[in-house]
Amino acid sequence: MSNPLFQPFSCRGMDMPNRVVMAPMTRSFSPGGVPNEEVAAYYERRAAAEIGLIVTEGTTVDRPGASSDANVPVFHGEAALKGWAAVCDRVHQAKGRIAPQLWHTGMTRKPGTGHDPQGGTDSPSGVTHKGKLVASVPSEADVEDMVASFARSAGHAAKLGFDAIEIHGAHGYLIDEFFWDVMNVREDRYGGDLNNRAQFAAEIISECRKAIGEEMPIILRFSQWKQQDYAAKLANTPQELEAFLKVFVDAGVDILHCSQRRFWEPEFEGSALNLAGWAKKLTGLPTITVGSVGLSGDFFGAFVGEGSEIAALDGLYERMEKGEFDLVAIGRALLQDPQWAQKVKEGRLSELKNYDAASLKKLY
Repeated sequence: MSNPLFQPFSCRGMDMPNRVVMAPMTRSFSPGGVPNEEVAAYYERRAAAEIGLIVTEGTTVDRPGASSDANVPVFHGEAALKGWAAVCDRVHQAKGRIAPQLWHTGMTRKPGTGHDPQGGTDSPSGVTHKGKLVASVPSEADVEDMVASFARSAGHAAKLGFDAIEIHGAHGYLIDEFFWDVMNVREDRYGGDLNNRAQFAAEIISECRKAIGEEMPIILRFSQWKQQDYAAKLANTPQELEAFLKVFVDAGVDILHCSQRRFWEPEFEGSALNLAGWAKKLTGLPTITVGSVGLSGDFFGAFVGEGSEIAALDGLYERMEKGEFDLVAIGRALLQDPQWAQKVKEGRLSELKNYDAASLKKLY
């Protein structure tokens, strides 16, 4: 039987030769927010090694407080866009496909950091995850410009020839803060119940579609957990998840990237389906699963210097053969080894290596 990870996949104007997605992983190697030759070569190596779709590291939109690190790339401004044009061209020359992940760090940003240290930190309500009011509630006009900032960057991606875009709506950053009731206490159309709190992301999807046209897929990454609270859940039942995701389906999203820390863990009691499996079942849309694929430990350990041992892929293949999800995002394994997909495809499993957390400090 052929390996389900290496079957072709198509969505709108994007054709992939396999189901392997390079997961977005923050890399602080773009001084002043401009991706350089080293960054272009980093992505080119993976495109040349049979990655179906590269989703870039998070790259921030043009709101002044969108970024918390001046060495993380931005997706606006002449110099950065010229750098991204070079990245896109190099990936395409290597016969790859690439999507920028559009990002706003929200209240995870510490004041005085990022590319515009004087810029204000955006939020849904000026409230921290502990319920402390630290800033004024943004006006509807402010929120509308936050929406527009994503659309502006999406438009740049289309003009530069990228194959898709991914909107980062996970992990306790700005969009996810709008989803989360402890941080979003607004009383206008962007607040209220979970479906209303999803309106911010729905408008971003809709405005991005206007900016990029009909031929590029829009991917939305979302998560239940937050970096501020690993146990947090937006939806406690399949019914709540279905209503939440329908907001994005109606807005025109194409693919749901369902972030969880370990892909093999069930999302709800009474079913073995993971988050991507439930999202596909409830919406009918293609989904991307992610979370410690090919490794034994989750990625948080990497940030405190922990490595991780290789893990078998049999369980992943079984879920794919059942149609639980469509695409598989690979993070740390690809960060360390650009040829990971080729080795798996060719059965060269003995050449795979345990993950070394020191990889975070280099662009292999």
